[in-house]
Amino acid sequence: MTIINESNGSTINEHVTATIDPRVAIGPSAPEHLADLQQEINRHAQAYSNGDATSRLKLLETARSLVQAMETPQETMLRYCWAQPSSFAGIETCIDLGIFTILAQTNKPKSVAELAATTGAEPELLGRIMKHLAAMGVFVETGMDVYGRNGLTTTLALKRYSDAWPCIILMAFVYTSTGCTLPAISAMPAWLKKNNYCSPTQGTDCPFTQGFKTEYPFFEFLNGKNPDYPELGTQFNNLMSAYHQGRPSWMDAGFYPVERLVHGARTGEDDVFIVDVGGNKGHDLEEFVSKWPNTPGRLILQDQPHVLRDIKSLNLAIEPMDHDFFQEQPIIGARVYFLHSVLHDWNDETCQRILSRLVAAMTPGYSKLLINENVVPDTGAHWQATSLDLIMMVDLAAKERTEQQWHRMIELAGLKIVKIWTPLDSAESLLECELA
Repeated sequence: MTIINESNGSTINEHVTATIDPRVAIGPSAPEHLADLQQEINRHAQAYSNGDATSRLKLLETARSLVQAMETPQETMLRYCWAQPSSFAGIETCIDLGIFTILAQTNKPKSVAELAATTGAEPELLGRIMKHLAAMGVFVETGMDVYGRNGLTTTLALKRYSDAWPCIILMAFVYTSTGCTLPAISAMPAWLKKNNYCSPTQGTDCPFTQGFKTEYPFFEFLNGKNPDYPELGTQFNNLMSAYHQGRPSWMDAGFYPVERLVHGARTGEDDVFIVDVGGNKGHDLEEFVSKWPNTPGRLILQDQPHVLRDIKSLNLAIEPMDHDFFQEQPIIGARVYFLHSVLHDWNDETCQRILSRLVAAMTPGYSKLLINENVVPDTGAHWQATSLDLIMMVDLAAKERTEQQWHRMIELAGLKIVKIWTPLDSAESLLECELA
């Protein structure tokens, strides 16, 4: 129980008693950092203007730090509690109405009246929603009830992104069996309180199952156990394809030297160069073929049958193969076994089962395991990694792992980490592993 005396700002709960000046809520959070942050912004902006592409993320993070320093705690609370949740719902509504698609087709702004006439929405309602979304940077307001597009507007007209949005956000403010993330996040405080503030360890008992009022774990729920919302599985697969867009790829120059895989690779007709295990629709292998078209050996895409059936097109150089990574790996002695954002879906015990199947298939001194995931640093972690860590916890009772946690898990499976490759402008890393 917490008791707050508004007259003097004292706060008392079962753990601590403190006296807090309530005026702290209406002053900037850290104005003493303003001058230094301004200098950093100028430095990174100049570097970016001079062609240093890696300075973009530094500029972005410093700009966020400036906003955090100058925003009052009260303003921050209202942004989290009012502005962002209402934006989630507004964007979902505009996706349903096709507003993003309409605006993406032209550079000419459109009035709310035009958009309402096209979509059948009530003009006043649509105007209220779009006014807020313009204030949040989703649309560009060019006049009274007139709106144009920006990059975000156009991006949300692309199906892989418009599908990804409802998959995460849909019906975020009530516990219903729609969407796939925010109801679980909303259930996190109550679940943790009920479970003595310990991390969930089983996907059958976690904030996801509580938030969605289901007995089914995340992937079963998405793939057929929620008959009222059969589209969620497809939306999730589109989310996975969109997730990688714009991120540095492990196969690019400056990330990982692919040549070290090509050198010494077997070139026989049946030899396999890469097995993409749990590779979804093949977006990683598609990219690999486009960037490294002359590598020796076969390229195998493995995933569940229902995932592979949903593929609309696939490069002829890629061989799809139905496979459950909990079962025996049928490809023996491949040069590379590749896992992209697979192990973070599972707890440590389950990851050992997945890794054991790959270890049994690997050839000593030849095969490598490449794991493309976040390696959370001890300090200064990126918000993409920390937020995804909590999402993995609430949805799957899993986690993003630190370097120490990765070493412990990999070594327990009979492997060793040769090197962790992380480019400066990436939130993800590539763990290069071999048999110990």
